[in-house]
Amino acid sequence: MITYISILRGINVGGHRLIKMSDLKILLTNLGFKQVQTYIQSGNIVFQSDETNEKTLEELIGSAIKKQYNFDVPTMVKGILELKEIVHQNPFLKDELKELPHLHVTFLDVIPDQEKFDSLANGDYKADEFLLVDKNIYVYCPNGYGNTKLTNTFFENKLKVAATTRNWKTTNELVKIADSVDSL
Repeated sequence: MITYISILRGINVGGHRLIKMSDLKILLTNLGFKQVQTYIQSGNIVFQSDETNEKTLEELIGSAIKKQYNFDVPTMVKGILELKEIVHQNPFLKDELKELPHLHVTFLDVIPDQEKFDSLANGDYKADEFLLVDKNIYVYCPNGYGNTKLTNTFFENKLKVAATTRNWKTTNELVKIADSVDSL
């Protein structure tokens, strides 16, 4: 069995697209996944599966949610090793002046066009910074994520990709949960 982390975009935000985590856990268990665990209400799920294709898992989870709740939810699935590598690769961790509570990771479904990404570099983002590594954008928002224009929607519109963001604490907590599931 492989341990995976599924990251859903845009559920339980502003009273829209509501899914209880306990119901989501049942839904994924009914899909045949093992050791299903959720973390906070924003759609973070750790599970195990024999399936080796992450795109197949994304489609399976997305279809099950659509069938059960009658709305689409962008779904990304990462293997435990990939998520650990994402945490390890954060370039902002090398800067001792960067405060961990202001770090975020925007997960992209594909590597964006480099020319489109480069065109963002000339923007005025005040104190906010972002760096692309593979198909992840590391975001540093010293004035808080709620005060930045570097949101999922911003990156999706500018880069023409699907995106979802997690703060650094949540990203690391998902690694811990995945590690505990992986050791079972």
